[in-house]
Amino acid sequence: MKVYVNTENTKWNKYKIDFEKIANAAVSAVYKDSEVSITLVNDNQIHELNKQYRGMDKPTNVLSFELGDDILLGDIFISLDTVKREAKEAGISVEEHTAHMIVHGMLHLQGYDHIKDSEAKIMEGKEIRILKRLGYKNPYADEEVLCNDKSCCPGRFITKIESVKIRENSVLWYLVTSALGIITSFGFAPFNLWVLSLFGIGAMYALMTKQKNHITFFKSWMLAFPFGAFYGIAMFWWVLNSIYVIPELTAQFAIWTIPGLIGIGLICGIILSLPFAVIRYVSRKPMQRTILFAAIWALVLWGREWFLTGFPWNPISNITMNMPMVVNSMSLWGAIGLSFVIIGLAASFVELLRNKKLNWFSFVLYTILFLIGCVYGYHNMKIADNMHKAPLIRIVQPAKSAVYKMPTSNQEAVDIATQKIRDLFVWATEDKSENPDLIVFPETAFPYTITNNNFPLSRILNTNVIIGANYYHDNKMYNSMLIADKSGIVQHLYSKSHLVPFGEYRPFGDIIPTPGQLTSGNGKEIIKIETKKGDFVFAPAICYEIIFSDSLIPSDAMPNAIINITNDTWFGTTPGVYQHLDMVRRYAIESGVPVVRSNYSGISAFIASDGSIISLMPVGQTGSLDGFVWGAHATPYRIIGRDLWMMFILMFSIFASVSISLFQKKD
Repeated sequence: MKVYVNTENTKWNKYKIDFEKIANAAVSAVYKDSEVSITLVNDNQIHELNKQYRGMDKPTNVLSFELGDDILLGDIFISLDTVKREAKEAGISVEEHTAHMIVHGMLHLQGYDHIKDSEAKIMEGKEIRILKRLGYKNPYADEEVLCNDKSCCPGRFITKIESVKIRENSVLWYLVTSALGIITSFGFAPFNLWVLSLFGIGAMYALMTKQKNHITFFKSWMLAFPFGAFYGIAMFWWVLNSIYVIPELTAQFAIWTIPGLIGIGLICGIILSLPFAVIRYVSRKPMQRTILFAAIWALVLWGREWFLTGFPWNPISNITMNMPMVVNSMSLWGAIGLSFVIIGLAASFVELLRNKKLNWFSFVLYTILFLIGCVYGYHNMKIADNMHKAPLIRIVQPAKSAVYKMPTSNQEAVDIATQKIRDLFVWATEDKSENPDLIVFPETAFPYTITNNNFPLSRILNTNVIIGANYYHDNKMYNSMLIADKSGIVQHLYSKSHLVPFGEYRPFGDIIPTPGQLTSGNGKEIIKIETKKGDFVFAPAICYEIIFSDSLIPSDAMPNAIINITNDTWFGTTPGVYQHLDMVRRYAIESGVPVVRSNYSGISAFIASDGSIISLMPVGQTGSLDGFVWGAHATPYRIIGRDLWMMFILMFSIFASVSISLFQKKD
């Protein structure tokens, strides 16, 4: 078979890929004299093809166009941008993933498809066999064995931990438990090594439940404290990166870096170690212990949304972000429910390894819950894919350093503000032929304080505008979202209600210095904008308001989208930026509402109601991004609500524990 390769994106040239060999490995004898064209493109090019021929307004990895001719078999288009991103997420090379895309495209040209499950099974089976002949591993395997003798597999690790003599309250104990806390943090973005999170939790559970002697609750808490402390520091250290963004702030606040890390460790050590402390202190049979452990973990996650100002960052459910069916189970029972299932599975797996004959029931129970969640997750993904006519929205991402916003004189402040407004106009219009129905600028993008209802920029842009700005009213300052129509009139002002402690207000008065002292807004709102395609109804969210379940949408409302404006400049390219995006994706899944996210420095994105990223602008990239959102729907989780779900989890845990107790007595 002849293979013609057209390289329209020269970045492909750095990769040494034998396209002809791979394509011929995937063609049947019937088509051995055929011809096929492989065109190598980028995301922008494949996005246009996907939109034009499939009605999908987003880039994809590969597109195949069958010509219906025995000689001219067809055309395959492969996008380097998507292939690179997916290869990185899967932990494989670009060459290996490209080989998979070529094989996948070739099978499509020969009549194979994966719309139905039965067809997908046949097609995937052929892909696996072809790639194996080419020397590549199974691309559909959930996990790969990293060593031939399986000595590095999680189960063997746990059994080895069981045999290691680590004396409680020894130096080795605190070193090991601290290391396990750090290891557990690597399941979250940008690392996404979910196996490490499950291993860290499972190993810590195994250590804490190995001993049988009774101890006080305080001692139990102290034994678990290093895990929680270092787990928290490893997850949240990036919060202190904000001190070092602006030189003037660094000079004033750098002294608080070490106390800040100690504070994070102390708070997380107290809170995140609770599930382990409880199961070490409370004497229970293994199967009941797993349920208690998962229930306390869920309760701690729920409580984190209430404690002080609340910080429900990185629920363990977020380690499944790259598993669409699994993570979409949050549409059924939220991050709290999925975390309950994951923790229960991890703990029951440890107990199963200890005694398969006695401890199988709880593992089967959590496996059933896991599968129920996956089935509903698949259903949620199907609902989210229901496209409809929607207004064209443009996101603007300035990606300017925060130093740019720190003038040294009044005249410099005026000059910077003037230039900034010019930049906003340029970024919103540059290289754009179509005027959008709505332009969304990020948090703190407007350099002046709003005091009236005039906003000339939207009149100049001749469209609806949403922008972040400070609003001054009745001697109070607010962090606000301004909504203006194309006539230049401010139609609505929404003010942030969930302020950041130590950043936007002083929780302890003047004991700890704070850069700002803002006033909170009134909470949930629904806002309507008139567009050429009809009314566009959205729920506003500023910055990290969107990480709190039930925080944005009134119970009787059905918005088309959530508009989230934020400013992650303070966190540079630290893990916090990527984790913040995952928290936004979590909210989209839980609520069933897509999100339009405009970030000052990245990552800006259009996020579907199943949490998938339709398109995005990476950290540090300046410009704009056009897109649509669709598929808003009411999920069971949003209908029931976070607090009621927590009650269901506790009731289920009690019922399951009693049932296990009766089963064991009968047995």
